[in-house]
Amino acid sequence: MLNTTAIVTTSRNSNPTNDLLAEQTAKTLGIPFVPRKTFSLGELRAVHDAPCILVAKNNALVLETPDGELFFHPNMSHLRVKNLRKGQHDNMAEAMALAPGMSVLDGTLGFGADAIVASFVTGEHGRVVGLEASPLIAAVTAHGLANFSRENEPMTAAMRRIEVVNTDALAYLRAQPDNAFDIVYFDPMFRHPLMQSENMNPLRYAADHAPVSEAMIAEARRVARRRVVLKETSKSTEFARLGFPEIAGGRYSPVHYGVWRKS
Repeated sequence: MLNTTAIVTTSRNSNPTNDLLAEQTAKTLGIPFVPRKTFSLGELRAVHDAPCILVAKNNALVLETPDGELFFHPNMSHLRVKNLRKGQHDNMAEAMALAPGMSVLDGTLGFGADAIVASFVTGEHGRVVGLEASPLIAAVTAHGLANFSRENEPMTAAMRRIEVVNTDALAYLRAQPDNAFDIVYFDPMFRHPLMQSENMNPLRYAADHAPVSEAMIAEARRVARRRVVLKETSKSTEFARLGFPEIAGGRYSPVHYGVWRKS
């Protein structure tokens, strides 16, 4: 269920493909589809009292929030995959001890950058499932992963393999059998962000800000066959609060990974 009022529309210069995408997205999310006509987004927001608007344009979904727009892009995962293909290391992949054929549950998908890297490493015989609590972010990410293309074929293939599930992570974990995934991973909104970036404001507006709970970690330990990994700032107290005995990551990196290994 959405925790904010939202509608779906198209760009002013729409086409049948975008019209269909908008209508299907509205039906999936259970929110109104509003024809754009000549209205501005501001006018639609005011008339429908909808802070968030999903806009179908250029065969993509863009989330317009009061703090700016959000759209899918692989971002740093492209460079990380490029480095991995050159034989370089990746701190997250090393913290997870990822290998081809492994299964990964990403409990906080967001726009999927970490999931893309995990999918690339685990390969065509691996499995990556990404959970996203926000229906709006899940819609943008799922469509992006399924349709965004790169000239880099391994990168595109990695995106296509990711399964997106719009759900609460704790509820999903509780429904899984023991040892269902090799790795369970969390990258929540940091309790203390590294920087106050205006580019992050739209994401902060739409994202789920709830911290990872002790109950989630307890379930993750049951569900993980090998490891549970938490991404946080290097000086975060979340690692201690949630009982992670090992901290991994670059010595000078502002981001570290809490690691719990199943014995």
